[in-house]
Amino acid sequence: MSAPRAKVFEYEVEIDRHGTAAIPGGSSVSVPADWTPDHLLLAALVRCSIASLAYHAKRAGHEVRAIGAARGTITRRASDGRYAFTGIGLRIEAVLTPPATDDLSQLLEKAERDCFVGASLAIAPRYDWDVS
Repeated sequence: MSAPRAKVFEYEVEIDRHGTAAIPGGSSVSVPADWTPDHLLLAALVRCSIASLAYHAKRAGHEVRAIGAARGTITRRASDGRYAFTGIGLRIEAVLTPPATDDLSQLLEKAERDCFVGASLAIAPRYDWDVS
């Protein structure tokens, strides 16, 4: 018996010479010059974490309103001497309707596990959840 076939998610983005990022055939966004790729990665991690929470919360019968912030540290890694994120922390504040009672810790565990951006990083982000 063969293993089940894994889902495949593919994404594409284009950035023109003016710094405008676009989804081919879709919308575009102008990225301000002071936004580095490092800022964009942190923003992607926050959005992904909130989306992952919303997905699992909806499956458990909750609606979610959430905001978040991330902070990262880049320095030279001792292991290979290359500069990289060596620490990332997130703070997510969320309101679940109806409030989660018994399933909150499982919900947050799934949200962290299933954020594709966080799962793709060489280091594990530290999450600080404030959920009511």
